[in-house]
Amino acid sequence: MVIVAAELDASTERIINYLNDKVSVAVNAVFFSVFRDGENMYLSRSWMIDPVETEERAANTGQRGEWNGEFYVSFGTSPGGRSWEDAAEYGFISAGGGRWYSKTLFMLKPGDRVWVNIPGTGYVGVAEVSGHPVVADEFITSVKSLQGQYYMAADCGEDEAEYFVPVNWRHKVPATSAVNEVGLFGNQNSVARPRTPKWEHTVTRLKELWQIS
Repeated sequence: MVIVAAELDASTERIINYLNDKVSVAVNAVFFSVFRDGENMYLSRSWMIDPVETEERAANTGQRGEWNGEFYVSFGTSPGGRSWEDAAEYGFISAGGGRWYSKTLFMLKPGDRVWVNIPGTGYVGVAEVSGHPVVADEFITSVKSLQGQYYMAADCGEDEAEYFVPVNWRHKVPATSAVNEVGLFGNQNSVARPRTPKWEHTVTRLKELWQIS
């Protein structure tokens, strides 16, 4: 739930904080202000709470338990678009096509472990994050001959661009050998910190299948 306002009174702010902290309801507020500079007008936007926090809370609605420290990654692929073969060869995960998809990548930092799932296909790898997220224009160089097509900030702007997180693969398999079993965790967020027994089961099962300590 998002409240859009020019300003917010103190009681409403307290209610929003209470719902987020005590009731685990994913609610946020966004403020818009208009500024004029001569004949030009500018619209600014600011969030009351970091949107990544409320997205994660929405993903974990109804779930109880401690986070096990392992990140879930949804790596969407499409013909002529994002390619798992690229990610496996050049060591990255990525998301783009809008801030909703790319912003959760910024939850990751070097040293984090990620388990990568291709929606509708299955789990294809586990890796350790080796760098911070960067926009496609910085990650893709003449050295990288990628099969897929990725949105560049120079062409579509930073909001719509693809963002890349470099990783070191601990284990990876072709999409044809993906692990797709009943009971494994799945989520639409590009990156998530699940707090559900199903996630514990998923990590334990993948460690067993791929012999990961």
